[in-house]
Amino acid sequence: MWVSSKPSLSDASSLSFRSFLSPFQLPTTSSSSVMPSSSGGSVIHCDLRELRSRIASVKNTQKITEAMKLVAAAKVRRAQEAVVNGRPFSETLVEVLYNINEQLQTEDIDVPLTSVRPVKKVALVVVTGDRGLCGGFNNFIIKKAEARIAELKDLGVAYTVISVGKKGNSYFLRRPYIPVDKFLEGGSLPTAKEAQAIADDVFSLFVSEEVDKVELLYTKFVSLVKSDPVIHTLLPLSPKGEICDINGNCVDAAEDEFFRLTTKEGKLTVERDTVRTQTADFSPILQFEQDPVQILDALLPLYLNSQILRALQESLASELAARMSAMSNATDNAMELKKNLSVVYNRARQAKITGEILEIVAGANALT
Repeated sequence: MWVSSKPSLSDASSLSFRSFLSPFQLPTTSSSSVMPSSSGGSVIHCDLRELRSRIASVKNTQKITEAMKLVAAAKVRRAQEAVVNGRPFSETLVEVLYNINEQLQTEDIDVPLTSVRPVKKVALVVVTGDRGLCGGFNNFIIKKAEARIAELKDLGVAYTVISVGKKGNSYFLRRPYIPVDKFLEGGSLPTAKEAQAIADDVFSLFVSEEVDKVELLYTKFVSLVKSDPVIHTLLPLSPKGEICDINGNCVDAAEDEFFRLTTKEGKLTVERDTVRTQTADFSPILQFEQDPVQILDALLPLYLNSQILRALQESLASELAARMSAMSNATDNAMELKKNLSVVYNRARQAKITGEILEIVAGANALT
């Protein structure tokens, strides 16, 4: 007697779609839900149409983040070049200031921008970014400003803030208890005109003795994956043209590092080059026709502008590097999510196909 190896109609109920697909059960409704699994992760429950829609959405997001990463990488290079191209001018200016200062060691002169007086009020120039999607870049510099404000309060020193950048402006506007002297907006590429606007404001505050000290808070560019929020003393200026921190230590960097994106074995890699800018030697026999005090009065504001411009350029480079890193992480997360959704989609599709085959087999057995 011939016995069929296929299930009969009476066994079809035991091979129902839901019992056969117990590891990959699908809800009867079309709504999507996320249920926690025993392993600590999450199990995605969606129908096939919603899964296809989510996979397409993740793919589009991945393309956007990848494009933003490449754009930020190209802009980082230009921002670094702007910093390095401005260094010969700054270093030559330092040489001139140092030479004049040596000549004035024996003279009693009064230069307003270098005068040190008891600190009763401090102006804080806080440089933030104009856009988001750059990780914790803006949050770090704002926390640095809050910490410095708390220190000044503990010392009993009054303060005022000069905010540069849209993110900082929106932060201080929501906190009216923080005194702000002026709100300034940065541009996509810092220019001498923007630096001049900041310099004019701090110059007028310091010379009129409304404030006794001006500190600059910005993010110093270290590498593509590291940026440090720093505080530099902007006024009073050092007669020798050095950039000093709040403790008076010289922190000016003599070398710059270039970071270049290249491809290696089909993947993006970073190459690092150390560049030391060459400047012409200052002639020891050079004599100035004007009075040294007049030259200092003309050069110190110029050097003040160059310091502010360099800080804006470094802050922009740090913001772009942070954005590139954030978009790289977002791209990796999108790829991982797309992979997980594809696995769920393939399992659900295969389960649906298997269920349809079972129904066909059960129907065929019912006719035999």
